[in-house]
Amino acid sequence: MQAHSKSPGGAKAGVQRIALVGNPNVGKSAIFGLLTGKYVTVSNYPGTTVEVVQGNAMLNGRASVIIDTPGANSLLPMSEDEKVTRDIIMNERPDVVVQIADAKNLRRALVISTQLAEMEVPFALVLNMADEARSRGITIHMKALSGLIGVPVVSTVATQRKGLDRLIHAASEPQVSDFRIALDQDIEAAISRVESLLPEVTIGRRGIAIMLLSGDESLTAWLHSVVSESHIREIEGIRRKLQQRYRDSLGYVINVQRLKCIDRELESIISSDKSKSEQSLLPSRAPLIHPALAAAIIIASMYAMRELSSLNPLLAAFSLPVMILLLYLFGEWGTHPFYGAPLLLAVLYLTWLFVGNFGAGTLVDWFENGLFGKYLNPWATKAVLALIPVPLLQDILVGEYGVITMALTYAVAIVLPIVGAFFVTFGVLEDSGYLPRLAIMVNRVFKVMGLNGKAALPMILGLGCDTMATLTCRILDTKRERIIATLLLALGVPCSAQLGVILGILGRPNMPIAATGIWLGVVVAVIFIVGFLASKVMPGTGSDFILEVPPIRWPQMSNIVIKTLARLEWYLREAVPLFILGTLMLFAFHKFGLLHGLQDVTAPIVQGFMGLPAKVTEAFVVGFLRRDYGVAGLYKLVEAGLLTNNQVVVSLVTITLFIPCIANFFVIIKERGLATAAAMSAFIFPFAFLIGGLLNMALRALNINL
Repeated sequence: MQAHSKSPGGAKAGVQRIALVGNPNVGKSAIFGLLTGKYVTVSNYPGTTVEVVQGNAMLNGRASVIIDTPGANSLLPMSEDEKVTRDIIMNERPDVVVQIADAKNLRRALVISTQLAEMEVPFALVLNMADEARSRGITIHMKALSGLIGVPVVSTVATQRKGLDRLIHAASEPQVSDFRIALDQDIEAAISRVESLLPEVTIGRRGIAIMLLSGDESLTAWLHSVVSESHIREIEGIRRKLQQRYRDSLGYVINVQRLKCIDRELESIISSDKSKSEQSLLPSRAPLIHPALAAAIIIASMYAMRELSSLNPLLAAFSLPVMILLLYLFGEWGTHPFYGAPLLLAVLYLTWLFVGNFGAGTLVDWFENGLFGKYLNPWATKAVLALIPVPLLQDILVGEYGVITMALTYAVAIVLPIVGAFFVTFGVLEDSGYLPRLAIMVNRVFKVMGLNGKAALPMILGLGCDTMATLTCRILDTKRERIIATLLLALGVPCSAQLGVILGILGRPNMPIAATGIWLGVVVAVIFIVGFLASKVMPGTGSDFILEVPPIRWPQMSNIVIKTLARLEWYLREAVPLFILGTLMLFAFHKFGLLHGLQDVTAPIVQGFMGLPAKVTEAFVVGFLRRDYGVAGLYKLVEAGLLTNNQVVVSLVTITLFIPCIANFFVIIKERGLATAAAMSAFIFPFAFLIGGLLNMALRALNINL
């Protein structure tokens, strides 16, 4: 391995373009946020569905455009995300590439470093999470590493804003490195022959030659645009002849040789304190507590919070700090097949208490009965009646189906406080590092459905927003897995806005906990059965499960606040207009008598088969538009005492199994195609009513009265 460097030539005047590149989960987006602030633009990379985020910044007095590329484990792309990252470097040719690496996993990062060197792009290497590396006894000799790869190397701790000045300085002095991996003689000879057949292009020909020899089919279109057909045939002949010398694929052989060379060099770059390294593999917060005692503490905490919240719903707010403490102390056991189960149950139960009791109880009561009930709605009604003499407009604004008295009351007074509580909880789970551990816990279950634990991440993100979660299905490796995961998200994963209101209904004092168990059991069983059958029907096989697990951290309040505010902004921007649209639709249905007609048409199903009152039809109608709006309608019916506990469970199961919202439907079209989206909808809607009806029949047959 050789290492020299040269300064990049021909730096562009004016605005410079800086691309952030790195493996997934290395803090790249956190650094992007520190450099650019909040205001960014998000757009699909041309010809793909992969979103690329850009933001503006002033670095060392120079205007810069920062590009946050998708996470990649290699620039020899195995997924659409990795292809987009490679194409940005190759086709956009940014002035500077800043590689963000996890200081604890330098071996993985240097795979990309060697590829950037082969592509001859100016770059700097940033070792993020330096504090976590030190806590594990890992010492990286920065000068030796910089001398080896021939580019600036700096360390940062993005969560604490440490090292940002060093990063900015390194980005202003990138280097084009001659850092090279010495491959075996036959491969080096083939690389030289392929290089001689390539024209001068914007990146290093050695990098392209290695990609072509590795069988990178994503370069086919580009190759035909710059190389003659005769040279293409000659390149393919070289690749086939070389492949005959090896039992494994050339891509695998080259990667193995790359890693062996990196491992040899790392011996002089990294020193490790074995005692700290071994200790870091144990639950670092409470290493002296036996797992059985930890499980007992977790269960006792659940019991204590249940007793406190039963005394006063306001005390349920303390379930969140209790969850944070349990995750911090015992989160490292989150992947244990036995002791991880109590922690998982505690997380679910404390979420139920915080969102259901505190969010849907205390906060909703304050907003709905206090702020809106006593002040805003009466004031708005008086103002509209006094200022607008037109009865039709009065009804539209403050009538039974009024934009103010219904749409805004539902959206802001009922749903907003509940989803706000859920957003805070979800932010804690994200920031603590617990979500990847949850994915490992459920890996075996997901395998039965033709997926793996990686699919748990879109499913969990679906609890925040199904629309965004559908986009994250791109992390799955095969088309088959992406379709199955999209179907299950659309079918049975309630978004935060809907889930918050559901927990609010199920967390009411007169609702037994068995109601929550039945609702959750039916929905989970439906997801499991449909996923299992889909895996049998759809052709193809699953992929390997490889996931980076971050350490358990104490959640940063600033991160949680920023994430919560951003999600609340999204909710107000995206959801409230649909609430207004749904209210206007209900108003039109009511005025023209269509609502009663629809109730009469659906009576055999809703009232007969499902055993629900006709008024529930209104919630189902707007549920087609947006599920959380439909659930908010059910919440009002529950408040009015119009539904029995059995009817509550049947209606909640039914509306949970709808397509989440119009936005999600359009994203399914965008990601999977119109035919797939239409087929999913044609299956999901009648299936939801079927399950609701069967549940009603089962409750009656078993004589269950909740």
